[in-house]
Amino acid sequence: MPSLKSHVVSFVLRHSRKKAFSSPQNLQRWIAAARKREDHHPPASLRQRLTIETRTVDGFPVYEIAPRSGISKRILYLHGGAYVFEITPYHWNLIGDMADRLGYGITVPIYPIAPEHDFHAMFGMVGDVYRQMLDETEARDIVFMGDSAGGNMAVVLTMMAAEEALPLPSRHVLISPGVDMSLTNPAVFEAERNDPWLGIPGGLEAIRMYSAGIERDDWHISPLYGDLSVLPKTLLLTGSRDLLTPDNLVFAEKARAAGVDIEVVYEEGMFHVWPLIDMPESRRARQHIVAFLGGETKVSRGWTAGWSLQRQPAT
Repeated sequence: MPSLKSHVVSFVLRHSRKKAFSSPQNLQRWIAAARKREDHHPPASLRQRLTIETRTVDGFPVYEIAPRSGISKRILYLHGGAYVFEITPYHWNLIGDMADRLGYGITVPIYPIAPEHDFHAMFGMVGDVYRQMLDETEARDIVFMGDSAGGNMAVVLTMMAAEEALPLPSRHVLISPGVDMSLTNPAVFEAERNDPWLGIPGGLEAIRMYSAGIERDDWHISPLYGDLSVLPKTLLLTGSRDLLTPDNLVFAEKARAAGVDIEVVYEEGMFHVWPLIDMPESRRARQHIVAFLGGETKVSRGWTAGWSLQRQPAT
C-alpha cells in the first residue's frame, strides 16, 4: 500500500493545488498570486553545501552547480510548473540531492514562463543554454532531466537539436512528463478523476498561454507526435494517480518501437511528480535515478535493468 505520508500529501493536494487546475479562471488567479511570492533563488541550505554560480542567458538567470573534482558529467535540469509557475524549493531539493549523490554539475535555467512569455522565448533561451553547454562539455557527458512541463521541454529540446544537427544528450530522465496535449487518449479523462493534483481545464489554459498558437497535436507542444527515434536512453517515472500517465505509457511503447532504450518506473498509488516530495516512494524513485545515471549494476528491491514496465511495490 502507498505510504501514510503519500496519502496525507494527496489529501492536501486535492484540497489546494487541484483547485488551481479546475478552471481557466482559477489558474489565472493562482498565477497572479504566485507572482507576488515566487523566488527562483536556491535555498540558503543548498548554497551552504554546494558551490553555486549564477550567470544570465538571454536576460534570464542560469544557476550552475559545480561538479565534484574529476567529474565531467552535467545535467541540464528543466523544472516543471505547467509552463506558468516558477521553480520551487521542491525542485531545488531534488537538484541538490542529485548533485550530492552523483557529483555531476547541474545547470538550472530559470527560463521565461507564460503568460508573460511563450514557447518561442522559452525554447530560444533553453536552446541557447544547451549550445553553451556544448561549447564546454561533450554531448556524451550531458543528461537532460525534467519534471512535468520540464520533461516535455527535455524531449522537445532534443528533437529541436536533432533538427539543427546538434549533438544530442546521452540520456533523459523524465519525471511525470507532459508528452501529449491533444487529449485524444480517452484514458486521460478517467485518470483525471483519480488525480489529486492536475485538472484538464486549467491545464488547457496553461497550454493556450504558452503555446504561441501552435496546435496542441504539433510535436513542438506534444512530442509524442515527433520523431522519437532521435531520443537517447531514457528513464521515465510515472504514477497510477497522474492524469498524464496514460499518455506516458503510450509514449514509452511508441519510443520503444522506434528503437529507444527506455525504462519505465510505474508506481502504484503515486501522483504527479511524486519524486520531488520527501516520502518513502520518492526516496525509492531517487535511488533509481541515481542508479540509472551512475551506472550502478544493482538497484533497489523489485527493480530490474532494461526496458520494462516496472510496477513498484509500495512501502
